[in-house]
Amino acid sequence: MIRMQVSQTSWPLKKPLRFAFAGLTGIDVVTVELTLGSWRGRGEGIGVFFRDDTPLKGARELAALGDGFTSIDAAEAACGHLTSYAARNALDCALWDLRCKEASTPICELIGSHGGPVSTFETISLDAPEVMAAAARMVAGNHLKLKVDAPGIVEQVRAVRNVRGDAILMADANQDLDLKRLREVAPVLAELGLVMLEQPLPAGEDGCLADYQSPIPLCADESCFTAEHVERLVGLYDSVNIKLDKAGGLTGALALLAEARRLGFGILVGCMAGTSLSMAPALALAAQCDFADLDGPLLLADDYENGARYLNGAVQPPPTEFWG
Repeated sequence: MIRMQVSQTSWPLKKPLRFAFAGLTGIDVVTVELTLGSWRGRGEGIGVFFRDDTPLKGARELAALGDGFTSIDAAEAACGHLTSYAARNALDCALWDLRCKEASTPICELIGSHGGPVSTFETISLDAPEVMAAAARMVAGNHLKLKVDAPGIVEQVRAVRNVRGDAILMADANQDLDLKRLREVAPVLAELGLVMLEQPLPAGEDGCLADYQSPIPLCADESCFTAEHVERLVGLYDSVNIKLDKAGGLTGALALLAEARRLGFGILVGCMAGTSLSMAPALALAAQCDFADLDGPLLLADDYENGARYLNGAVQPPPTEFWG
């Protein structure tokens, strides 16, 4: 019998994180812990708040499953029927951790990846250009992700570029632009050396990108959740952002990765913020991706002990005793 324990926790941010349509001062998570004999597997889900999915909703769905499962197969089947993004991610990642512990095999061997350090983008919160530039100066690594909005995107990127000529810059518009504004700003952003613009247009309104040749690579985030969503993005975007909360845990993320590669997309693996328990499975996936945006614990006021370790723009995954 596999026992399941579900809990909810809040983690405050070091400072507020602002982006185009919202802001955060902390994150709420749902955590699943599975116990099989002496083995323990854990997973964390945050959900997709812009789809009205919360850890509370996830915890309620998980509670409805009872306090455990007769087997790993039974737990996998139950996971596949969950409708909450947070619940599905937490349970799926807990199952992967449990499999690793039971087989005494690290996650990277199970999924054909490697467990070394990963370069990650570090997030600069949306703010006045001079404030964003000051924040960029303080980042030791050279991968910077700028939260931007439609009115100020050029000034925001230019201000950071002026103080960080060394940096690899991407920008995340969080659906705030329209096609007219994208056409206006894209040539300037290309001159400023932006390597990627994430989700410039609202999800569901990005079909017009089929008739637009962007001078900078475009990445789908809110427009891409699971493997079933990828084919319709061909001709619209150059890359997709894989987030385990959107995809349905590591299982869904692996399926999305395979389909996106088959269709010729570049891959960014990202996160919905989160602790080291959220980052660990995404870091296992990161070696198979082109870019990683997995700085969630850096945004938090606190994190788990023995979690992911960040130094100069690189992150070392947690030890296998922690996860995987």
